[in-house]
Amino acid sequence: MNPQKNDPRFLRISDFSYNLPESKIAIFPLEKRGNSKLLVFKNSEISNHIFHELPSLISENHFLVFNTTRVVHARLLFERGSGSCIEILCLEPVKPFNTFEQAFSVKNSCTWKCMVGNAKRWKEEWLTMQFTLNEQPQLLRAKLANRTNDVFEINFEWGANDLTFGEVLAAAGNLPLPPYLNRAANVNDHTSYQTVFASEQGSVAAPTAGLHFTDELLGELTSRGIPSCKVTLHVGAGTFKPVKSPTMLEHDMHAESICVNRKSIAALKEAVEAGKIITPVGTTSTRTIESLYWFGNNLLNNPDPIIERFAVSQWQPYENSIQHPVKDALQEVLNWMDKNETDILSGYTQILIAPGYSFKVASALITNFHQPQSTLLLLIAAFTGENWKKIYEYALLNDYRFLSYGDSSLLYNHTK
Repeated sequence: MNPQKNDPRFLRISDFSYNLPESKIAIFPLEKRGNSKLLVFKNSEISNHIFHELPSLISENHFLVFNTTRVVHARLLFERGSGSCIEILCLEPVKPFNTFEQAFSVKNSCTWKCMVGNAKRWKEEWLTMQFTLNEQPQLLRAKLANRTNDVFEINFEWGANDLTFGEVLAAAGNLPLPPYLNRAANVNDHTSYQTVFASEQGSVAAPTAGLHFTDELLGELTSRGIPSCKVTLHVGAGTFKPVKSPTMLEHDMHAESICVNRKSIAALKEAVEAGKIITPVGTTSTRTIESLYWFGNNLLNNPDPIIERFAVSQWQPYENSIQHPVKDALQEVLNWMDKNETDILSGYTQILIAPGYSFKVASALITNFHQPQSTLLLLIAAFTGENWKKIYEYALLNDYRFLSYGDSSLLYNHTK
């Protein structure tokens, strides 16, 4: 028996590929969110539906988990005197804030980790950009402070003392559409690339499974007695980071910011105890609730050391440790919050979910169709087993639209 067979560290990303023609990629969204196709995979069978039929396809025994993150105008374009353009994509604040909300409320100046396009042409000490806010001309300056691999630390300064960095980005920045769309954002994207329940600023990419929901659909789910809770995971640019290493062992999984309140964790624990079908909306919500389990499990396995901050590492789920029941792990998270006198759990997760992973919380999953050789596809392969190949082949043959603005699926875990 090969001991590496179920160890995701030895997976080859080349084994998780498929042919995705450009014609299958949805460059623009449908006019009506709820009209996208919905592929349902359940009990090894595939069926076709329309997304607005979702309330009739699930029951009050399901428990939905929504990601409330909101995409910010994180793409800043600075034009140099020569006419060339430097593109800065803001990823996360350098100073450790408890929430992104605090980072966006900073005034006068701040420092962020960023990706920089055309960085070799950046010769000036400061780049400057003029923009208008409240009918007043404003000035934003950017200075290169430090660089680590492909991430830069950028100092930002702006003249107006009463403006927050969130207001500056909203006025001076652009919506960062996924690179594979190969187009600039238009006025419609400012609405269509946000979920209707987006409320917490911080993402550079939308949690796209949630884009199919409308206010009317959410109302119907509520009227049918289908419970839910809300979490926040801010999607980083790392979600588009290609896996370049031959095996996952050499791949450094990106970390993403998580923020969950006590009410949601308590509701999730209650749903688990009631035997609900926990159904996260999107891979981001999945990563969040699975990370909550591993944080609680770590607390139970290390009762003495002081753990000051929520954090889940890339390989934590695959380490040889005692794995406690989900309800106990979630209760321990609540206990930790009591000890730390906080109603908000915030921190980072670097969790890698790939074949060999045992899902602790999620039993069903609503998600779009993902890129070949991506960590998102690895998650789908872990959730559906080898069935992912059948699912994606079916979607390609039946004219499903792929990636961020594409169609959706409702998948049930193959081990539950």
